[in-house]
Amino acid sequence: MAKLQGLLFGLATLVLVVVATFLFTKDWLPPLKSDRIAIDHALAITLVVTGLVFIVTNLLLAWFGYRYQDGPGARAAYWHDSPRLEMTWTLVTAGILAIFLFNALNLWAKVNSRPPADAVLIEVTGQQFAWNVRYPGKDGVLGRTDHLQASQDNPIGLVKDDPAAKDDLLLLNQLYLPKDRPVRVQVRSMDVIHSFFLPNFRVKQDAMPGMTIDIWFTPKETGDFEIACAEHCGLGHYRMRGQVHVVPAADLDKAVAEAAQ
Repeated sequence: MAKLQGLLFGLATLVLVVVATFLFTKDWLPPLKSDRIAIDHALAITLVVTGLVFIVTNLLLAWFGYRYQDGPGARAAYWHDSPRLEMTWTLVTAGILAIFLFNALNLWAKVNSRPPADAVLIEVTGQQFAWNVRYPGKDGVLGRTDHLQASQDNPIGLVKDDPAAKDDLLLLNQLYLPKDRPVRVQVRSMDVIHSFFLPNFRVKQDAMPGMTIDIWFTPKETGDFEIACAEHCGLGHYRMRGQVHVVPAADLDKAVAEAAQ
C-alpha cells in the first residue's frame, strides 16, 4: 500500500510539473523585436541548466526514497560526512556559477557599452503617471531642463530661453523608433522612481530622480508595442503605459512631427 501511495504521489508531482511548465511558457517574454538576442539566450541557458538540476535532484530524491525505504527489521545507518563528496559538489556548483557570472558580466558590458555615434537621440522622462518623450529638432541637440521651471504646461521643466530648446518636440506616452538604426535613450524622472520597460525590446531601466541614465538598442521590426512602468510609483501606477511605434528609419522625422502637432 505504501509503495502504491508513493507511486501515485510521484505521478501527481510529475503531472504538476508538466502542467506548471506549460502554464509558465504561456506567460513567457513576448517576441523579441530588437538586437538584444543575447539576453534571451542567457535566460534560456539559465532556465535549462537550473531546470535540469531541479529535475535530476528530485528524481534522485524520489528514487532514494523508494529504493531505500524502511523494511521489516531494518536498522538505520548513520554517517557524519564525506569530504570527497562535499568537495566535489561544491567545486562543480562553483564552476557552474562562475560560468554564469562570466557570461552575465560580458552581457552587462555589451548592454551598457557606449552607444554608436549615429544613434538617434531621444529623452524619456517619467512622472506620475505618464511618459514624456522628447526629440531634438533639426539641430540634433536637446534643450536644457530645470525642474524648478516644471509646471502643468511644461511637465519636464524645459528652459524655453535656451536656443536649443526652440525646436524640441515633446510627445506624451508615444515613442517613435527607427527600424534597424541604433537608438540612444536618456532616461529621467521628475518625481519618484519609475522603471522604463519595453518588454519586446528587452529594455528595462530605472528612472531615478536627479539622474540621467543612457541606454541604447536597435529595433529590428516595425510595429506597435508597449511601454510599461515596472516600478510601483503610486496609486496611478496602473495608468503609466504608453506605446512604441517602430517605423522605417526614413519615416521617423515625419512620424514624430505629425505626432507632435
